[in-house]
Amino acid sequence: MTVIANAAEAASPPPLAARASAIGGSPVRDILAVTARPEVINFAGGLPAPELFDADGIAAAYAAVLGDGGEARRALQYSTTEGEPALRAAIAERTTVRGLPTGPDDVLVTTGSQQGLSLLATALVEPGDTVLVESPCYLAALQCFAFAGARVVPVPCDADGIDPAALDELAARERPKLLYTVPTFQNPTGRTLPADRRAAVAEVAARRGLWVVEDDPYGELRFAGVRTPWIASYPGAEDRSVLLGSFSKVMAPGMRLGWLRAPAALRRACAVAKQAADLHTPTVNQLAAARYLADRDLDAHVARVAAVYGERRDAMLARLPGALPAGSAWNEPEGGMFLWVRLPDGYDTTELLPTAVAHNVAYVPGAPFYATGPDPATMRLCFVTQTPAEIAEGLVRLGAAVGTEG
Repeated sequence: MTVIANAAEAASPPPLAARASAIGGSPVRDILAVTARPEVINFAGGLPAPELFDADGIAAAYAAVLGDGGEARRALQYSTTEGEPALRAAIAERTTVRGLPTGPDDVLVTTGSQQGLSLLATALVEPGDTVLVESPCYLAALQCFAFAGARVVPVPCDADGIDPAALDELAARERPKLLYTVPTFQNPTGRTLPADRRAAVAEVAARRGLWVVEDDPYGELRFAGVRTPWIASYPGAEDRSVLLGSFSKVMAPGMRLGWLRAPAALRRACAVAKQAADLHTPTVNQLAAARYLADRDLDAHVARVAAVYGERRDAMLARLPGALPAGSAWNEPEGGMFLWVRLPDGYDTTELLPTAVAHNVAYVPGAPFYATGPDPATMRLCFVTQTPAEIAEGLVRLGAAVGTEG
């Protein structure tokens, strides 16, 4: 037997998987790490306003779960992969009330809706499969599909979102496995897909034979306009739609609670993938959420939060004209957390970011949100985390940074 005499003679360990080396980190998280200084007014994150959390109500829910001897033991024990029955029932009821008939068995509880997306990529996507996404697209979805080895193809979009005719053409030519969309208050653009286009997307999916993965983390945060039904509720989408939901933006992101509603065979495949990933979502968090939903009025809480977010959106909209150069453009979302801004041609928001940070303000450059063909003049601004006064000051700083760059 050969014995290695010292560490110098040892062979190097095997390299990382190619996908781990090829996929970069999240620019949003990198920016948050750089801008953690308290003096920085940060429009970069997608963070709910922490002062609006119902901390007392959530604490009471945990206390109720852990204070009862029997439920405390259960809360600290392993659970089923599919999720706690009480929470699945509550999610199913909320979904049904909002126009999509759902039973508890239709729901898989996930560790945040981000895990739901990862489970779907595991269950559906083979290396080389084509996945269609919006342009621009939620950044973590691009990462997720890239890790799965997918070929990611953007669908042309306008101010209202996906162009159904372009989707039909791409679906016919590319034969994709799925379409991923955030149709309500989209991340990063804040836009909402109108009802007629949702119906058209469902029709294209049925005729061309592809899955529709509908991610809805922001839909309840509406402060203007009227609710638009989920794509999953339109004719043709019943057997090929997946709806992802989350409590992160309406209850607390630290609880890491999301869910996946899907047809039975796909849901079972996702449950098997979840068993391999984490066995189950933490029991205590599930039971606390179920207790919160039973004891508190989440809808009333969300309405209060949305009203504040509306005021903050208005504060940002009021100050943007004086902060940005002539020729800039932005949208006016009816809910959610984000504004999408485009500076005039010639600006590059990635190159501008260090100057902005030097002025103690931050945003997310738009380029990383594009699967292909990024627009360097775009940026995402989150309007919910700061007060109106902080928003006003932050835009003064952004205006100074843009002026310095220009």
